[in-house]
Formats: sequence, C-alpha cells, structure tokens
Amino acid sequence: MRKFILGTDWWTDCDDAVALRILLRAHQRGEITLSGIGINAYMPDSAASLLAFMHAEGVFGIPVGIDRAASDFGGNPPYQKRLAAREPMNDADLPDAADLYLSLLREAEEPLEILEIGYPQVLAEVLKRDPDLFREKVRAVWMMAGKWDEATGRENNFTRAPRSREAGAYFCRFCPAPVTFLGFEVGVSVITGGKLKEGDLLRQVLADHGSGSGRCSWDPMLVLLALDGSPEAGGYTAVTGKASVDPLTGANTFLRSPDGRHRFVVKAKPDSYYAARIDELIR
Repeated sequence: MRKFILGTDWWTDCDDAVALRILLRAHQRGEITLSGIGINAYMPDSAASLLAFMHAEGVFGIPVGIDRAASDFGGNPPYQKRLAAREPMNDADLPDAADLYLSLLREAEEPLEILEIGYPQVLAEVLKRDPDLFREKVRAVWMMAGKWDEATGRENNFTRAPRSREAGAYFCRFCPAPVTFLGFEVGVSVITGGKLKEGDLLRQVLADHGSGSGRCSWDPMLVLLALDGSPEAGGYTAVTGKASVDPLTGANTFLRSPDGRHRFVVKAKPDSYYAARIDELIR
C-alpha cells in the first residue's frame, strides 16, 4: 500500500481543506495510508483547526507536526478560528514538522511519498538534515508550486517570503527523488466546492473564506494527481527536465530534458473533467 506524508500551509486559502478531504477519504477507504501531516505556516489556531477538521471527517490518530518558526508569511487566515473553536487545544506538545518527517521516514519499512501543498521549507530542512535518509526513504514528491507556462514563472508557494524562496531553490537543486509539479496555471480555472450541501463543514470552510460558490483547485488537483499515480492516469501530459527557483525572487524556470528528475503537468482534458472528479469525491 502506498504511504504518504502531507505538507500543508493550512493558511489563508481554503483549497487545502478540499484537498485534505480527498486524502482523508482515500485513507479511510484503505486505498492509501496517510502517515503524518506537517503544517508549514504557523498561527495559534493552526493545529487546533486542522485536527478539528480531521476529527469531523472521522479520522483520528494521524500525527501532526508544526513549523513554529513559519509565522512570518503574513495574511489573515479566514476560516481557522471557527474550526479551532470546535476543539480548543494547546499545541505545545506537538512535534516540530521536520522532526516528525524524519521520525516517520526512519520508521518506514518501505519508501514513502510526500505531498506538498504549502511552502517548501520543511522539505528543505529534512533534506539538509539527513540527505541519505531522504534518498533512501522518499520514493517521490508531488508538489503544488510554481508557474510553468512561462519562461520565468512566479507563484506564491515559492515566492511568498525569503524562507520559501530559499527553501524552494535548495529543494529543487538537491532533492534526489523525482518531483512532479502541478503549477498555478493548472488549477486556477478549475473551480470546485460550490455544490456542497448545507451543513457540510467543508462548505462552511469555503464560505468563511469567501468562496461559498467554489474555489480554484490547485491543492485538490495535486492530491488527486498523486493518488492517480501518474500524469497520464490523471488526465495530464508531462514535461520532463530540471526545475530551478531563484533564491532571491522565488521565480521558477525549467530546462527541458528527457532524463530530468523533475516534471510538470499540463492538462489534457477540459476543466470540467477535473472539476467533476473533485466535486464527486468531496460531496
């Protein structure tokens, strides 16, 4: 069975919650194992709100770690306070996210896959601290980041702050595992979540975000792509080569090469195809 670690900013956008529902339901159905979650943008309500959402979905016992230093990304997260009020907690006992990743990798009998729908600094830290472990125990990385339809693209998960820019540059340069990117251009026009029923907690999350009629689908598309296991199975083509990120600006570039360990996906089907799949999975 495939096993995953999820990294999420769980921050100012609500598509993380849509993605998490898809992943948790795959875990509940026994299709995959979600081994742990790292939160890579920190605020006082981060852990409580994420755990409250997971528990409302009927999932318990998955370890959660936090990058407590990641409090400088700015913005005003719009939906976490209501979620956190469902299960108030003190997050002091939760581990550092990088420590959790390292522990999960060391304990894993077989290589894991990593899903990243937030900022890359936890991944970069894990890679810096134990590159041999990363090489041995990470089979693949699936990452929502970058904008790949331009020669020099700019997207929030790389460009947001010095920590994300520097981490993105380091990770793309040194990651030994194959990385599949789903970029800004792929999910921006695929709108999902607007068909949820009254009383659904995810509908409330989207409404609190101001997206009651639906939201761009970057993160759920990335998770679904990873669950499908290949671009072709998910309705994409892939461009292979070497991704790079400027550590000062966060701008991404891509050098095409048939033997590169990076790839980004391009939609091969209309937006309605991806939207219908996601809306069916989250209803």
